[in-house]
This record gives sequence, C-alpha cells and structure tokens, in this order.
Amino acid sequence: MAELQEVQITEEKPLLPGQTPEVAKEAELAARILLDQGQTHSVETPYGSVTFTVYGTPKPKRPAILTYHDVGLNYKSCFQSLFQFGDMQEIIQNFVRVHVDAPGMEEGAPVFPLGYQYPSLDQLADMIPCILQYLNFSTVIGVGVGAGAYVLSRYTLTHPDTVEGLVLINIDPNAKGWMDWAAHKLTGLTSSIPEMILGHLFSQEELSGNSELIQKYRHIITHAPNLENIELYWNSYNNRRDLNLERGGAVTLKCPVMLVVGDQAPHEDAVVECNSKLDPTQTSFLKMADSGGQPQLTQPGKLTEAFKYFLQGMGYMASSCMTRLSRSRTASLTSAASIDGNRSRSRTLSQSSESGTLPSGPPGHTMEVSC
Repeated sequence: MAELQEVQITEEKPLLPGQTPEVAKEAELAARILLDQGQTHSVETPYGSVTFTVYGTPKPKRPAILTYHDVGLNYKSCFQSLFQFGDMQEIIQNFVRVHVDAPGMEEGAPVFPLGYQYPSLDQLADMIPCILQYLNFSTVIGVGVGAGAYVLSRYTLTHPDTVEGLVLINIDPNAKGWMDWAAHKLTGLTSSIPEMILGHLFSQEELSGNSELIQKYRHIITHAPNLENIELYWNSYNNRRDLNLERGGAVTLKCPVMLVVGDQAPHEDAVVECNSKLDPTQTSFLKMADSGGQPQLTQPGKLTEAFKYFLQGMGYMASSCMTRLSRSRTASLTSAASIDGNRSRSRTLSQSSESGTLPSGPPGHTMEVSC
C-alpha cells in the first residue's frame, strides 16, 4: 500500500529533469511561504487591468474569501486590521484569501491620464469572473465595505452560483436620489474631495473627535499620490445604479448574507433598508456599538467572532473554538418591534459593549445583533 501511495504522489507531482526529491521539497516549501506572504497578480479584463493579492493555498472543497474595499482605501488600509487580528488567524488558516484592489487603487498605481473613463461599479463587478478564472476558483465568500460591498452584491446578482456567502459592511443598495445629488453638489462647493470621502467613511462624531485613527486616515487620503484615481472611484460610486433588491422578488441575494454597520455610522439607515429587502431566513443583521463608520478597523474582535459564527452557519469550521469574546459575554434575548413599516419583526440579541456573538437564528427571522 505504501508503494502505491508513493507512485500516486510521484505521478501527481513529477520531478523536473535532474531534480532531486530534496530540491523539490525545498521548492514546494518556498512556494508555500511565498503564498502565505501574499502574491500580487494583475489580469486584463474587458474594462481594464485589475490587481489582486492572494494569501494562503486553496483548500479542498472550500471557497476562497474574496474582499473588496471602499472608496479612499485599498485592500491593506481597509482590511489589514481585521485579517491581522489574533482570533482571525483560525479563519485564515482554513481559507485562501483574495484581496482585490479597485483599478488604480493598488499601492504604487500610476495616475490615470486625463479623460480616462473609469469603470462603473457594475463594470467593476464584471471584472471578478476574470479573477476567478485566472485563479481557477469556482466559489467565493465575499467580504465588502461600502462601494466594495455594492460591487460584490452586483456580482452576486449576476453570478449567484459562484458566491456561497456575503459579508456586507456599510452597504447602500440605492442609487442617489435628487435630494442626495443636491446635497452632494452643495457639499462639493465647500469641501474638498478628501473631506467628502472621510465623511463617507466615518461618522461626524468620529471626525469631530479627531482621534488618532481619524488623523491617520485623513493623512492617507489627503496625501495619496493617486488622489485623482480615488476621485474617479468616488464618482463611480456616486453614479451607482439601484440594485433593485426586493424581498421575495426575482432580484435578491439568495446566498447567506451578514449585514454589518456601526451605530451612528453614515450608512446605518441604508443598511437597515437593505435588511428589509432581503430574505430574513438567509440574512443576519449586525449593528455594532462603539464601532463608528468602519467596524473592521475599530472593532476587529467583534467582527471576527461574528464572521466565525457566520461561517459555522454555512457548515464550515464546525469544530472551531469559541473566542474569548463569547466566553465572556453577558446577553439577554429580547423581542424588538419593527423599526419601520417595511421591516419585518426580528429578534434582537442585546449585549454589553465588551462582548459580541452572532448565533444561528431560527427559520423565518432576521437576527439583529447589537454588541
């Protein structure tokens, strides 16, 4: 039996001419280390080149985690705090990750020439199949923030069979109305592009507090060498189409979805409305206390635990250990009335600001978690 196994391995991974088993093993180890450190690729699409970075190696019968960042950020400034968090390591050991940078947002990206037509958010979504084809990945779990959440939602609507689940932070599924456009134009007369983008990313309370985090991201955006590119991405976001989601209708997200927003965040109302348009048996709504406009930056521990429960609900990581957050939680389960006429009744898990968890909800209910 041992001889048969050795033959099978040799046939699957033949040695190169003149290559010894020791050299082959060292090459494989070097390749694995390189993957763990991240490999950056670019692929041509019908709408231009797109850059993405891959961490880890594909796991059999498991989807990849694919992320898409918000305006003013790239994959590092948007997701590094989350994926480098200690408790997240158990998750990333079980999934290969693909971090997508919107065109012109990657580090060192050249400024697009004057008159360049930046892709619409719909076209950015249409770039994703080229990435998956290049990597030979069949399914993904999407994690998107703001504009990135919209891009992944649009992609899921057109390619539902390739998306096993979505984590959407600060999703706004609606096109800008006339009042929004008027307010946007008026703000543009008195505010710079960086200040407008900061107002999109963070709450007014956070901006007024001018914490170290706000100072850091204000510096990142204000002094970005590709600020002209960022403005183009910002314009595409403000020109987005309505996703036209409808609960029980033909246009809806059919995979499990976790909606995330911080309390008092700029997009809280939009996320609540999105929740009302999705299937309550497939949707979890996580409203995070003390997290501001960017929960993945300010509360990576709570979001990590919620993500872990979300994956467990999809049938992955069933034997995962509980984190210290869930072990220390104090919770009381209460019933919550509908927030508006369009929202169905939900069950609310109220928790202390030091802890958080996202348990599996009963059929027919959306779980709304305040943590």
